[in-house]
Amino acid sequence: MSKSRESGFSLIELLVVVVVVGIIASIAIPGLQKGIRAAENGTTFATMRTISSSQVGYYSQNSRFGRLPEINYALSDGVGTVNGNQIVRGKFIFEMVPADPSDLDLRTGYTVTATRNVAGEGIIYKYELTQAGEIRQILP
Repeated sequence: MSKSRESGFSLIELLVVVVVVGIIASIAIPGLQKGIRAAENGTTFATMRTISSSQVGYYSQNSRFGRLPEINYALSDGVGTVNGNQIVRGKFIFEMVPADPSDLDLRTGYTVTATRNVAGEGIIYKYELTQAGEIRQILP
């Protein structure tokens, strides 16, 4: 009687490996998502700095600040995709306050907000840029 020895993994060993991989994934995925959000927020800050510096040039040529579509056009659509008075870049929506400022409003200043609603988490990120070049976080 010869016994054949089968090689391979037992069911218990496979279950242990699956559990370990699940634990590692449950630790790593939230950190990865946090890193992605931080990168998106950093890109938004850079975009707002670009808008601010472009507004200075626009003001010197036109004696008023520009609306977002005008600034986007001046930057060869470098800010994002125009959607009415808003610009969409990645997961953020850029808009002016008020939404459609008059030329008179734009002679004295401007305010641009960037808003992102993180789906499923109920978190809203909101940043504000003023004519002074200040960028501040409003939410969360």
